[in-house]
Amino acid sequence: MTSRDTGDTAWVLDPILEIPHVTAVVLLTRDGLVSGYSEALSQATAERTAAITSTVQGACRTAAAAFADRTDARIRQVVIESDHGYILVAPTEHGTCVAAFGGPEVRLDLLAHRVHSQVARLGEKAMTAAPRADDGGTGQ
Repeated sequence: MTSRDTGDTAWVLDPILEIPHVTAVVLLTRDGLVSGYSEALSQATAERTAAITSTVQGACRTAAAAFADRTDARIRQVVIESDHGYILVAPTEHGTCVAAFGGPEVRLDLLAHRVHSQVARLGEKAMTAAPRADDGGTGQ
């Protein structure tokens, strides 16, 4: 299974899709826009999933802050278990997020490890990206 690219995202999604029983992955922005998704999803489903995932993350941040009696919380991951399987969501430091779905047989520990590895790689790539000039150019 491979990813459908809306950019250069196959390097993020494909290693997650290699895990047995993982059927879908979406890379999204914090505000719910799709950056890439696996071919098991239609574009409409990927967009709907991204919007829902963004909302769930916001609710989880609010709940974590409320339980800790704080004004804000940083979410490291969200895991949803249903009769259909598991959804694991992990945000990056720079405003993107990886959401993966695996069936009931998926090894959740392996899924979490791989998703977080890819999140770390996304962070490394963001850190090494050339800074933009104030005019939106490449800084040359």
